[in-house]
Amino acid sequence: MTMPYSGPATVLVVDDIPTKRYILASWLRRAGHHPVEAAGGLEALKLVEDIRPDLVVLDVRLPDIDGFAVCEKIKDNPDTSSIPVIQVSGNAITAADRAEGLDRGADAYMVEPIEPAEFVATVEATLRYYRARQRAERVATRLGQLAEVTLRINRAESFDQLLQVAVEGAAEMLRRHAGAMALPPDGRVRRYAARPGRSAISKVGSPRSLTMLNDMSLRDGTGDHVFTVDRDRWLELMPDADISTAVSIVLCRTKPGRPPISVGVEADPPLDSDELTLLRQLGQALALAVDALGVYTEEHTIAVTLQRSLLPSKLPDLPGLRMSARYHPAAANVEIGGDFYEVLPLDDRVLVAIGDVQGHSLYAATVMAELRNTLRASMMGPVDLGGTLNLLNAVLLRYHPSMTATVCLLLVEPESGRVDVANAGHIPPLIVGDGGARYHRFGNLLLGVGPEEYRVDRLDLLEGDIVVMFTDGLVEHPDRLLDEGLDMVRHLADTASGDLEGFCDRLIARYTDRQDDVALVVLQRVPC
Repeated sequence: MTMPYSGPATVLVVDDIPTKRYILASWLRRAGHHPVEAAGGLEALKLVEDIRPDLVVLDVRLPDIDGFAVCEKIKDNPDTSSIPVIQVSGNAITAADRAEGLDRGADAYMVEPIEPAEFVATVEATLRYYRARQRAERVATRLGQLAEVTLRINRAESFDQLLQVAVEGAAEMLRRHAGAMALPPDGRVRRYAARPGRSAISKVGSPRSLTMLNDMSLRDGTGDHVFTVDRDRWLELMPDADISTAVSIVLCRTKPGRPPISVGVEADPPLDSDELTLLRQLGQALALAVDALGVYTEEHTIAVTLQRSLLPSKLPDLPGLRMSARYHPAAANVEIGGDFYEVLPLDDRVLVAIGDVQGHSLYAATVMAELRNTLRASMMGPVDLGGTLNLLNAVLLRYHPSMTATVCLLLVEPESGRVDVANAGHIPPLIVGDGGARYHRFGNLLLGVGPEEYRVDRLDLLEGDIVVMFTDGLVEHPDRLLDEGLDMVRHLADTASGDLEGFCDRLIARYTDRQDDVALVVLQRVPC
């Protein structure tokens, strides 16, 4: 009966006597192995480097280097240390000789004369042990690689990055050409291919390919399925694939109704059970990550859509004022933020407001909407900016005592350039004119902390002057002082000129490392 992990092996037979080499080699051939012969130690070491045999049968007495030294060199080299060595001798036959051979790295020591059956059994036993050990080491290495690839998959921030990591990981772990394909929620099939040690290449995918794969195995089911298709069938799925063999594929779906993902690798030589298990685990990790990122993307889209619905749909067209505004959610947050802005025409004046409610949550957005509605309601009668801030503060203290907010209000009269300013703890507006850019002085206590009498300041805008208002998400960063961020905006504001849209785009693009939502309003006084 064939024992586990046995089978044909390449065996290097090292002996300076041709007759002995021939006899040992003939026994190995009859047992189904492939012997390679060497007449000395130096030749043996070179062959070990060149062909990496599965086992070495080594005579102890050699004309150039003795077998003990040859064995030590094999075992001392990290690239060859796992090759088993059986030492054979008809001269060094004492217990001390055998002990020295084993101490210096031999895995077995046989004394001549040797019976053919005993010799073949010793070779088979040594191979079984080493193959089992090598398999265990290989599995441990691949599991470590799988864990690392899975971590990188879970850290991926886009579907393209997900597939790239997965296909490069499959190619590296299994040392084969690999391909992966998935259909994210945006409806655009992603397809990647890679070879070991090379970066993945992106290709245009077709939904039809995933449908064909699904019809081959999962159909309407869930879970995973591993199967093999011939090269021609694979080329139907990926017409430009650079592959010349059959392909083993894992197809995974986590929930009914969702499109499957696929990962395929070359099937020549055929994958063993450990490799198939590894492919299946990689496919499952990729499918779960694709679903998780899909849910995240959908939630983020819903959150941003809801947030935008709470903001003005468009800016009013007002004589004497040119305006531009932006709202940009932080890419890292699924939750809805509390940043907002408002522009309300009031006869010959206009109210411009910007604010930021503490936190990122549905609750923060609810409080933001409540403050915004309260602000609008306060403008129905006589306008009093200080009174409006007192009212907003009272709303927070009474109904949301655990929340705080910052709000800055501007009441602008475009014809005269008169501006009333009331600021509750917000970043002060930045005024840009002929004298350069400067921040208005800081205002009053933020909302929600305690009772406060909010004062109103006055400033005058000349024609061409620009006012920049923004929330702290634009300039705050863990690795940068707030003052540094404020200075960067002030310097950039010198380029605002009359192109407010371009200035807003440059300002948003300049702060690509932001980790919070940003609301931005820019206005310029122009001739009426």
